[in-house]
Amino acid sequence: MIGRFSIRGVALSVAAPLLAIVFALTVTSLVLLATGNAPLGAFSTMLAQLEKPRIQVNILNSATTYYLSAIAVAIGFRMKLFNIGVDGQYRLAAMLAAAVGGAIALPPVFHVATIILVAMFVGALWAGIAAVLKVTRGISEVISTIMLNFIATGIVAYLLAPGRLAVEITGSNNIGTKVIPESGRVPGLPIIPGTPNLVFGMIIMAIIVGVGYWFVINRTRFGFDLRATGASETAAVASGVNVKKMIIVTMLLSGAVAGLVGMPQLLGDSYTYGLDFPTGLGFTGIAIALLGRNNPIGIAFGALLWSFLDNTSNSLEFDNVPKQTVLIMQGVIVLSVVIAYELVRRYRIRMVASDVGRQLDAELVTTAAQGGSA
Repeated sequence: MIGRFSIRGVALSVAAPLLAIVFALTVTSLVLLATGNAPLGAFSTMLAQLEKPRIQVNILNSATTYYLSAIAVAIGFRMKLFNIGVDGQYRLAAMLAAAVGGAIALPPVFHVATIILVAMFVGALWAGIAAVLKVTRGISEVISTIMLNFIATGIVAYLLAPGRLAVEITGSNNIGTKVIPESGRVPGLPIIPGTPNLVFGMIIMAIIVGVGYWFVINRTRFGFDLRATGASETAAVASGVNVKKMIIVTMLLSGAVAGLVGMPQLLGDSYTYGLDFPTGLGFTGIAIALLGRNNPIGIAFGALLWSFLDNTSNSLEFDNVPKQTVLIMQGVIVLSVVIAYELVRRYRIRMVASDVGRQLDAELVTTAAQGGSA
């Protein structure tokens, strides 16, 4: 019985994402057929890009930032907190960290550590505003974090101007913070042969963050209280959990991880925060956190899948296929994942109820037989 339950549980866990991907491929195929394009040809073109070392590096680099963003979102999700403000948190954190990194001179390790700590502090501080508003005034974190995104955008635009934190970047029409010197950079990793491009060294930190997230959530008292509060706030209060404190600490942790989102790009490639610094990574993190069901391993696969779709979409234009088709696929994947997991969850509940019913019937039959023989 135990072995059967284990195998069936694993099968159900795998069924949901597989159903979602199959459904997304089916819908995308129908869209391609409706626009006069061959689905197999489009998919083959995208898969062929995996053979290029440069694309492999780009996929890993994009997945690193996506992963950190999704973990930041997932921390809140585990407590039913919707931190929609990761986008503003990481952008403000990256800009101020870049300004500090370009203004100081420290030994290599300390320089990098200072930049990272500044980014985490700013991200946590910005997320903490929403936490304080929630516990003191009852304002929904969804509304406050969305508003804080706009405020962060305004602050970044104000500070990123000549005469404030910005300077002209040599060789371009762009402006940005002062360039971070060599001591404040994280060297890339030559782990993909056949290309001079390097994988972000910050991929190691992303792995550490993922392991730390798993350990805190699943192996600590704080993680238990966090999950208990997310499951039932009333039950958590009855068991002695300080819910207000949990909200503040959880949002601070989420914001601190959000502050790391821009670090792979800042410390591994651009070395300055300019007008062309990547935006929108926070909203991508929401989609990937949903895709990975807040599980660090599931999020890793979701980040790689999302990064693969992003970095191979341009190849579709060679076959006269609109690259926006990938956006359709990404949206359908997220939607179908939510639906598939809900269907699997309901099926699992019915399955458990059915098994319990059969077990009770068997016990009643056994009891009746024993009474008759007596």
